Amino acid sequence: MALIHCDFFSDALQISTSMYVILPQKAKKQIGMKSSAGGAKHPVLYLLHGMSDDHTIWLRRTSIERFVAPLGIAVVMPAVNRSYYTDMAHGAKYWTFISKELPELARSFFPLSDKREDNFVAGLSMGGYGAFKLGLSFPDKFAAAASLSGAVDVEKRYRANSNGSMEDIFGAKPDFKKSSNNLFFLAEKLAKSKGPKPKLYQCCGTEDFLYKDNIAFRDHCKRLRLDHTYEEEPGTHEWGFWDKKIQSVLKWLPLR
Repeated sequence: MALIHCDFFSDALQISTSMYVILPQKAKKQIGMKSSAGGAKHPVLYLLHGMSDDHTIWLRRTSIERFVAPLGIAVVMPAVNRSYYTDMAHGAKYWTFISKELPELARSFFPLSDKREDNFVAGLSMGGYGAFKLGLSFPDKFAAAASLSGAVDVEKRYRANSNGSMEDIFGAKPDFKKSSNNLFFLAEKLAKSKGPKPKLYQCCGTEDFLYKDNIAFRDHCKRLRLDHTYEEEPGTHEWGFWDKKIQSVLKWLPLR
């Protein structure tokens, strides 16, 4: 495997930013780790961080490089700060960055497939929200989206805000009812559409403070009859749980 720390300028953000990228490598004698690489363009998993983290966190807290090595899949891990993967009311356009600019830039830098069936997204907590937001908003671009302990009810997270940071993101009096930031609304739109629909994977620990929110979104997806997989087990909002469950995500991905 190749691990690349990529620094680049973002037109959407109007700043220089960073991402880590894992690329498959054909290696016959890589001690302690099997590796695999397929054709000229690699399938890609966009792997998103949580609110208190950055683009380095998946590498620092999990064995993601070792987990993906035998799968022949690239992993792109961008930095989005505390943006909730949103064009902020008082801040940068992180939704434009993550949904439009980043995939185009990543494919211009690295041999990544642009085919829908080769593109996936996953994330934890705030990143779980971002992953579902991408998958539900762009079903024509992503074949699968996975949320680990996701902050799936953004309206409830907004009401629970204690330091005012959510107002910088969503504004002072946002209307989430039919908002493109509302996963419940996006899921309803997807269910009514006649186009492709991504596979969805959702998991949460039963002692997690976001557990009730995740149950509500799970039941919502069931009512809508979306292609939705849900798993739960004892666990809190912590990296031991996510290190384990990202392996479940990788096994679940519809890799060709």
